[in-house]
Amino acid sequence: MGIWRRIRGLGAVYLQNSICVLPLTAEHQRQLRMVQSDIERAGGEAVIFETLALDPKQEELVVSRFKHDRDQDYEEFLDKCADYKREIDKEVKAGHYTFAEVKENDEDLKKLKGWLERIKVLDFYGAPARVAAEKQLAECEALLDGYANEVFEREQNAKSVPARKPALAQPPAAKVTERTRKT
Repeated sequence: MGIWRRIRGLGAVYLQNSICVLPLTAEHQRQLRMVQSDIERAGGEAVIFETLALDPKQEELVVSRFKHDRDQDYEEFLDKCADYKREIDKEVKAGHYTFAEVKENDEDLKKLKGWLERIKVLDFYGAPARVAAEKQLAECEALLDGYANEVFEREQNAKSVPARKPALAQPPAAKVTERTRKT
């Protein structure tokens, strides 16, 4: 299972059990040779070879599998972006305008950015959902910017409003009664 994950982590598409393809790059060759070595040390067999599709239709079939796999990754990413937006919306509705919330949401945004970059590295053929993923990330960034600006503005306003001094105690006003008037 670990080998399968490593190969999938390179962006490979499995055509059948134990048969996968990757675009031909020096990095992929190096990584596959390390995987091959690990498999052989564990007593298994691994064969790495270079191949060409016999016709454009076959090549497009393989390319469409790559795009499909990346689209699935982008769809999962889009779900997390929707979760991120809901989280900020929840904080706004609850009136949680704190630096701690900004920091937490900033960390979550950094994770989203890193995740999208990792997907894009494996998007060898430009999967269709990539554009939507990049757009959603930009919307998440804008949402955080707006939220953070509101937090900073509220903090500045809180600092610039002079603290009210308690009113000095006034002696109670003299009561005028019938009796005091006659004297």
